[in-house]
Amino acid sequence: MNNASSEVARDPGLQPERTTLAWRRTLISLVVVDLFIWRSWLTSEPSTGTIIIGLPGLDYQGICALVAAAATVVLASVVWVRSRQLQAGFAAPSAPLMLASTLAVMGLGAAAIAAITLGG
Repeated sequence: MNNASSEVARDPGLQPERTTLAWRRTLISLVVVDLFIWRSWLTSEPSTGTIIIGLPGLDYQGICALVAAAATVVLASVVWVRSRQLQAGFAAPSAPLMLASTLAVMGLGAAAIAAITLGG
């Protein structure tokens, strides 16, 4: 048998581009969730109870907004890094990249649930 066919590089076609577009759509939907959390915090009545860490306005809604913003920044970074990896020809994402994206999505989900549950 001739081994020439196994030495030819596989053409990925449009799969890397579709993957990048899917990651970007996901990021856009998560940014929308982040904006709803921020809107909930900014339109809520000022806290008269315990203020956390001595900063005014940093109650549970403020913490949810900060977690959501941090998660969105992490996810934007992940999408940027992954799109660069795809352009460089890396087929599979690295383990730290997958861990960062998983933790960020879980953090954003927890912040959204906490904002909805505690907000009213």
